[in-house]
Amino acid sequence: MQRFDRYVLSQLMVLFGFFALVLVSVYWVNRAVVLFDRLIADGHSALVVLEFTLLSLPAVIALVLPLSVFAAAVYVTNRLSGDSELTVVQATGYSPWRLARPYLIFGVFIAFLMAVLTNILVPQAMQQLRDREQELSGSLSAALLREGTFLHPTSGITFYIREITVQGELRDVLLSDRRQADRATTYTAERAYLLRDDEGPKMVMLAGMAQTMELDKQRLSTTNFADFTYDLSGLISTGRTRSQKTDAIPTLQLLSDPAAIEAINGDTRGEVLEEAHSRIQGPLLCVVAALIGYAALMIGGFSRFGVTKQIVFAIFLLVLVKVVESAAAPVVVANAALWPLIYAPSLVGSLMVWGLLWQAARPFRPRRRAQVTEATV
Repeated sequence: MQRFDRYVLSQLMVLFGFFALVLVSVYWVNRAVVLFDRLIADGHSALVVLEFTLLSLPAVIALVLPLSVFAAAVYVTNRLSGDSELTVVQATGYSPWRLARPYLIFGVFIAFLMAVLTNILVPQAMQQLRDREQELSGSLSAALLREGTFLHPTSGITFYIREITVQGELRDVLLSDRRQADRATTYTAERAYLLRDDEGPKMVMLAGMAQTMELDKQRLSTTNFADFTYDLSGLISTGRTRSQKTDAIPTLQLLSDPAAIEAINGDTRGEVLEEAHSRIQGPLLCVVAALIGYAALMIGGFSRFGVTKQIVFAIFLLVLVKVVESAAAPVVVANAALWPLIYAPSLVGSLMVWGLLWQAARPFRPRRRAQVTEATV
């Protein structure tokens, strides 16, 4: 690579790192706030929230990489144009096609990173995230151990604890069981303990009373007990094996055997192929975004008023590419045979880049030609 290419590429990498850091921080903080509200409300610790936010980070990075590539390309091209560096380099004989080389190399490099993310890191992180969600869904402490709150771990069950001591003792416990259609039983106890054995979790209640209401006869019976053991296994998920989500399955498996995944997960073949080919389309979009950010700013030439119009035009082109992407995905989901449409955004973006660079290399200036004609006459 020549010195100018290295110079432009270094500028692109620095600005890309800056924009990626800013965008990832914004998206990640928003994601962390949602997870914090949901997990803390379910009784989980801050370490669990941190673990979930870290596992969601690869997906957030993959989401913002194309935007960061585009922003870096636009910013660097705008600065080179504003400092007249592009004008000087073009005066030495560099065409817009030749100047696009560092942007192409930059886009290919980021596309490689994006491919590693979307095809390796993101599926692994999503699988681990699903496993942790499944483990936490069967967490006894997160489901029941919350002071001063009426909990409903399952339909027909109400559970309340006034206080939990540091020794793990539950004080002033109420448990209402209305799962049977003909009767409702309410257990109250001064003290209780949660235990776990081979048969599942249980609660031992001490110094309490059971009140059973026979709904059909409208008859209430009470029983005082010194100790009573209540089986909690029916109230809490035991961590049964669930089918693997499509976003956590490796790309090669999605492409090689979509029928098996369709049978196991219940997803349609279109959904499976859309997920697989979108992981390949995403890295290609990084290359297209870098070239659009450069090419759109090359069609206006030098102006003392800057390239604001070209920047707005570049943003419009990128939005148009994303619109094509959004329109293609539902079509593929509905008809798996149309999976090549997933690559339509990259194709449309490439045609845009070709047209912009062709226009920049062969500018059409009718006013200047008219002035030359008048001067000749």
